[in-house]
Amino acid sequence: MLWRLKPWVLVAVLMVVPTTGGDVERLENSRQVARILSARILATLLLRLILSLALASLFFDILGYRWINRLFALACYAILLMPGFLQVAYHYFFSSQVQRSVIYGDQPRNRLDLFLPTNSDGQKPVVVFVTGGAWIIGYKAWGSLLGRQLAERNIIVACIDYRNFPQGTISDMVNDVSNGISFVYNNIDDYGGDPKRIYLMGQSAGAHISSCVLLEQAIKESTGESTSWSVSQLKAYFGLSGGYNLFNLVDHFHSRGLYRSIFLSIMEGKESFKQFSPEVRVKDPRIRDAISLLPPIILFHGTSDQSIPSDASKAFVDALQGVGAKAELILYKGKTHTDLFLQDPLRGGKDDLFDHIVSVIHAEDKEALANDAMAPPRKRLVPEILLRIASHISPF
Repeated sequence: MLWRLKPWVLVAVLMVVPTTGGDVERLENSRQVARILSARILATLLLRLILSLALASLFFDILGYRWINRLFALACYAILLMPGFLQVAYHYFFSSQVQRSVIYGDQPRNRLDLFLPTNSDGQKPVVVFVTGGAWIIGYKAWGSLLGRQLAERNIIVACIDYRNFPQGTISDMVNDVSNGISFVYNNIDDYGGDPKRIYLMGQSAGAHISSCVLLEQAIKESTGESTSWSVSQLKAYFGLSGGYNLFNLVDHFHSRGLYRSIFLSIMEGKESFKQFSPEVRVKDPRIRDAISLLPPIILFHGTSDQSIPSDASKAFVDALQGVGAKAELILYKGKTHTDLFLQDPLRGGKDDLFDHIVSVIHAEDKEALANDAMAPPRKRLVPEILLRIASHISPF
């Protein structure tokens, strides 16, 4: 019966539900972290929250009650996961292994964060990560947890920020991300990265944007156009919980509150759907030469994802395989849109998605694979009861 209660009741229940000794200790650790967070961190986080709320209120008259409901659910969701968020924020702001807001271009929000391993011996593989956020609230810091955990496995992570709507539309986002990848290719050796071992990854809207970048870059290369980075140099592409066909997504998003009029504005009208639908575009026989340049593509998706159904990844993999591209789909039964990216990493311990990504990156490095096998379990950042309630009330 607990899981049928309203979100605000569930939050209140937390005040009286007993926890295990381990959970109490973790909560106390989180309180200690919260107490030592500086005014700068709190001010920054508060500013980010205020800006997000302001953006939500900007669309209030258009989006109406449904989005107010979702906004409230989002606030409860964030509060429940706050013990983990505070620890990740502390690492993000204070760790010497994080270089924040490295400038990669001359447009607004052309910044990226670098998460560097503590071991500086030899060149490291690199993951260029593009965060999600419904094309509206994406932010580079959303990749902090992934960056921290991959850096612990001796992998450099570059989290790219990009213009969101209404500051930019989809073509601006694609251009920003492409410029960010170019910066990484041409400068990552200065940070200890190996430009010959770069992997591209996107999550949710970030998976859509990065897949558009991937295909657009392959087309440019296949036609002999001058480029500042080469898609054929990418070792692999990872797409997490993404959507790759705008024609199939517009009605689904409309039913979930991202209304058609706004979605069309983000995507520059329905006439641009084909250009920004990789699943559709790869079937065009005129770009067959570009398909041969694509790196191995691995898509991950939870079967219980309501934000972007897993059929979106299945259809894209089918389309890629149909034109001869190397593509693979890995489904996670019962996982939601946020389970794979947030709840599971915050839970600690074994994480099948994380382990799979690391195994692909380290596939040609026997020493790294041996170190991975001996790596200690990742620590839990949020008590299990909070994770379960958060999963239940998640607006995603």
